[in-house]
Amino acid sequence: MKKFYSNLCQILAASLLLSVLTLIPRAMAADIYIHYDTGWGNHIALRGDGGGLNWSNGITANWTAGNVWHINTPQSGGGFNVKPLLNDQSWSIGANYHVPDGSAQVHIWPYFSHNGNSLVQFNYYSNTLGNVRTVRVLLPPSYNENTLKSYPVLYMHDGQNLFSAATSSFGVEWQVDETAESLMSQGLMQEAIIVGIDNAGGARISEYTPSVDASYGGGNGDSYLDAIENELKPYIESTYRAKTGAQNTLMMGSSLGGLISFYAGWTRSDVYGKVAGMSSSFWWDSEQLVNTVQNHSTASPQADFYIDIGGNEGSVSSSQLMNSALLSQGFVQGQNMYYYYDANGSHTESSWRNRLVIPLQYLLPWQN
Repeated sequence: MKKFYSNLCQILAASLLLSVLTLIPRAMAADIYIHYDTGWGNHIALRGDGGGLNWSNGITANWTAGNVWHINTPQSGGGFNVKPLLNDQSWSIGANYHVPDGSAQVHIWPYFSHNGNSLVQFNYYSNTLGNVRTVRVLLPPSYNENTLKSYPVLYMHDGQNLFSAATSSFGVEWQVDETAESLMSQGLMQEAIIVGIDNAGGARISEYTPSVDASYGGGNGDSYLDAIENELKPYIESTYRAKTGAQNTLMMGSSLGGLISFYAGWTRSDVYGKVAGMSSSFWWDSEQLVNTVQNHSTASPQADFYIDIGGNEGSVSSSQLMNSALLSQGFVQGQNMYYYYDANGSHTESSWRNRLVIPLQYLLPWQN
């Protein structure tokens, strides 16, 4: 009988201990991987505000195959912020990286030199369209430094107006290169490859419109998007370190370029997961695209939309109607859509340049 009670007490004690242990939070850990080739004799260190790290002195990461530096840290409640340093001296450029609460794997692709963007260009002949144009590719600041990193791709129309006043149709450029580099270096925008596609001159109206307008003609927009999707996009993705998939493939334009960008996101969200239309010509073909969105009766496209309009433009009402149409289809301001009204904005390159920071930050927010 004594042995029975002894065994029973042991069982009860073990059960009580197990119950107590289950009430004690488990120690959570974070695995942080920094992808960077430091070169021989150099190393990566990590500083932060949690996980056993501090901002004064870095902890040296462990090198692993493929030039991936690894640190395992204890977790801190609510998560914490970190930043890598080269040789614990040179801070990485951009914002801090966040390690979320709970067990996590965080991958970081840093860069440390202020070398800036680089612009390359080539002539692009489209078999689909039967014409040739210049394509300008803006590579982000880290592209030549951190060769382990790949990037989302933003396709932009009217490419000759984006990077240089000398090539701009109206002598005023968008300053896409300067604006993007500034946002990236401040950690306000993630790095991306930006592809500026020049318009084809006299074919611009036809290529940038999805339907025929009784007064202006047009309507070759689907062929134009086919050319980008089936000819240019595969070339970009095979030539540069480009990420693939709809969430990494973006499109932006203004005026008719905004119209065709919105149309691409609405009809091809499996290809373009994020689109922006600045001062979009939603008035085209008696607001045909607005009516399409208003009358849509099936599941909405899985894309994020940015649209804006200036107060000094003649198509304010059409943009307001498109904003209302998106809201009626269940889109939510600040989540999967963003509508911006620029009270002093006009239908000009300078206005689009001045508010370019808004769609760039919305479509390409800073992230690990």
